[in-house]
Amino acid sequence: MPTFNSRGLRGSVLEDMINNTNEKYHNSKLALIQKIPTPITPIDIDHSKRVITLAYFDQKSTVDYIGAVQGIPVCFDAKECKVDTFPLHNIHEHQVEFMKSFEDQGGVSFFLIYFSHKELFYYLRLNELLVYYNRAKSGGRKSFRFDELDDDYFFKQKSGLLVPYLDKLKVDLLQR
Repeated sequence: MPTFNSRGLRGSVLEDMINNTNEKYHNSKLALIQKIPTPITPIDIDHSKRVITLAYFDQKSTVDYIGAVQGIPVCFDAKECKVDTFPLHNIHEHQVEFMKSFEDQGGVSFFLIYFSHKELFYYLRLNELLVYYNRAKSGGRKSFRFDELDDDYFFKQKSGLLVPYLDKLKVDLLQR
């Protein structure tokens, strides 16, 4: 079974930023997006601090977020990258398969990648990910580089929104 300890906090700042944005989108009646919790079974608990110090995942997670934007079903996962090269081992096959099935049902699937060292977000469409993913599966690069990405899908924080991804979702929908 996979276990976690302090690594469980990785991405929590990004998650908080997305949760804040989703709350603002909900309050503005633009979207209803929910964080999907990953079920865990605690193994070791520090009762004095009321903290789980060791646990294992009950099942593989699919995506971090799922919901609807103006009637369009969406699901996405969030990843942080601290360098200009994103290793594809951070995206799991079961996630890709779930996202493909989600799109087969008429939904939109994507990844939000935060290049923290550049303070830039990237909206990675599933079809773009599949180019890099299939390249890796056929023996090519096991990562993609920052400079390979489509300039139209980079974005930054803007007035009141920490992760304003709906603008890029709109671009994605117009290009489908």
